[in-house]
Amino acid sequence: MALEITDATFDEVVLQSNKPVMVDFWAAWCGPCRMVGPIIDELSSEYQEKAVVGKVDVDANQEFAAKYGVRNIPTVLVFKNGELVGRQVGVAPKQAYADALDAAM
Repeated sequence: MALEITDATFDEVVLQSNKPVMVDFWAAWCGPCRMVGPIIDELSSEYQEKAVVGKVDVDANQEFAAKYGVRNIPTVLVFKNGELVGRQVGVAPKQAYADALDAAM
């Protein structure tokens, strides 16, 4: 399962990570988010040694969604060394997310 990231843990988990980080901004009521969720969970397992893969519930945690201009969900952001290096808005195939993580390695 992907790591649950909150506004309180975002700085430590995402911005201070020494590994690439993929963050899925989602909400329980969002149909397309339910399509992306299992993909994010699979990537979390597949990349557990190489990267951090997590989710932010935008209904409960709005600070970083606003900071990074997340206006539509699902939005998946990729960070490397605390810097935003990738963005995917909407549903994409699993390979698109894997490629984004690989590019940040």
